[in-house]
Amino acid sequence: MTDPLLAAVLVGLGGSVGAVGRHAVGLRVEGRRSVVAVNALGSLALGVLLAAPIGSGAILFAAVGFCGAFTTFSSFAVETVSAAADGDNRAAVEFAVANLAAALPAFLVGAAVGGALS
Repeated sequence: MTDPLLAAVLVGLGGSVGAVGRHAVGLRVEGRRSVVAVNALGSLALGVLLAAPIGSGAILFAAVGFCGAFTTFSSFAVETVSAAADGDNRAAVEFAVANLAAALPAFLVGAAVGGALS
């Protein structure tokens, strides 16, 4: 894809859908669990998308836009620092580990699924 304006529009549209999806999960899943859920689900989706034989427009919309807005490193950082600032270092560490323990294997599973689609 060579048109930078079209690329920006695709990322923006995907990001809009991803942000709404992130908010919807936050309405259904309480507290820090929603952050772990979206990071794991988004990592799974990103793994599938990056390994699947799809075009650059789909990558921009779905991987960069949707997954980029759906997953939430900023909420991860805020919740981790907040737990530590409240004096609950154990919760901060458990939360950080839970995010990595959920997101990294989810990405690998997604990449295996996406690779199987080729």
